[in-house]
Amino acid sequence: MSDSVDSWILKKVSFDIFFSALKSEDYKVLSPQVEDGAVTWFEASEADDLKQGFSDQQNIGSYRLNQTESDVWFSIVHGAQSLKSLTFKPRQATVKIIKTEAGISFQAEQPKAEKIAVIGARACDVAALQIQDRVFLGGAYQDEYFKANRESLLIIAVNCTHAHETCFCASMNTGPKVKAGFDIALTELKDAFIVEAGSMAGKRIVEALNLTVAPKDMSKQADRLIEHCAVSQKKRMPQQNLPQALYEKQHSEHWDDVATRCLSCANCTMVCPTCFCHAIEETPDMARQTSERVRVWDSCFNPEHGYIHGKNMRPTTADRYRMWMTHKLGSWIDQFDSSGCTGCGRCTTWCPAGIDLVEEAIAVLGEDAMEKKA
Repeated sequence: MSDSVDSWILKKVSFDIFFSALKSEDYKVLSPQVEDGAVTWFEASEADDLKQGFSDQQNIGSYRLNQTESDVWFSIVHGAQSLKSLTFKPRQATVKIIKTEAGISFQAEQPKAEKIAVIGARACDVAALQIQDRVFLGGAYQDEYFKANRESLLIIAVNCTHAHETCFCASMNTGPKVKAGFDIALTELKDAFIVEAGSMAGKRIVEALNLTVAPKDMSKQADRLIEHCAVSQKKRMPQQNLPQALYEKQHSEHWDDVATRCLSCANCTMVCPTCFCHAIEETPDMARQTSERVRVWDSCFNPEHGYIHGKNMRPTTADRYRMWMTHKLGSWIDQFDSSGCTGCGRCTTWCPAGIDLVEEAIAVLGEDAMEKKA
């Protein structure tokens, strides 16, 4: 294939050759599948494992799976899980402490990662993974566990052709079309996929498929579907004057208002694809001869998370919500040169109190949230 070729066409009836190419490189393939009424990453062995006939309906504080007669393969935008759990593990052993006759020994847990190819990642989640790359791999000190998982992950993204009420990736410039950080990107049409390669690893796999170049009219059709998805998004996160505008709202009365509704349940941070708060646990065995030090997901909404040296730095729900939003939409920009939000809308969908991040940001920012007219 010529280097000038941008996209190719893969017929749905031939999709099993994709699985064969991935298996030939020893990848374990994961795809979003429905199990017990929930969408999670499950191992897929062949194209038939990509079950049709389901769609998701997302709104403020509401998520529903519906059975349909549709033959669309990727009609589910996303569930509660992002790519985060594949790289930043919810539970990661780091050190084993062993008591022996000679004393105490420490054994560091070495990074272990299996080769995983994930099919069905969305643009907002790929953008979120790039943000976590800056968190865990940027600077002088890198997280060896994240690095091992990240380097073993092959990302086959699916461009979104429809959006939900809670989606706002277009306003964050992170979707609905995946722009970077992917290995292969697919856009689903009726009987085929438009295929793009985004890395050398992805190009190698695409070349092994021996595909034909996508006709221009099919590529344009795919572009129109993606553009329609972007235009259809009703929510837009305000970006004006950030992060300074949020810093100046630290004493806004609205923090107390949202605190009366917030349950401090941490749902928003658990489903967020970029949140990285964690805690360290020590777990001894029953005989107290060994102990394991484990890093586990935590949340800045947990009261204990703000407890430092005899004082809780964020004792109230208002303190915790203010810290979360200010960091996510404001100080993250100072730290990592990007917003900490990619517009996936999960925090709004999975909030049991129905708190909408976009609407709360607009309420806090007031006039600063208004788009400036040229």
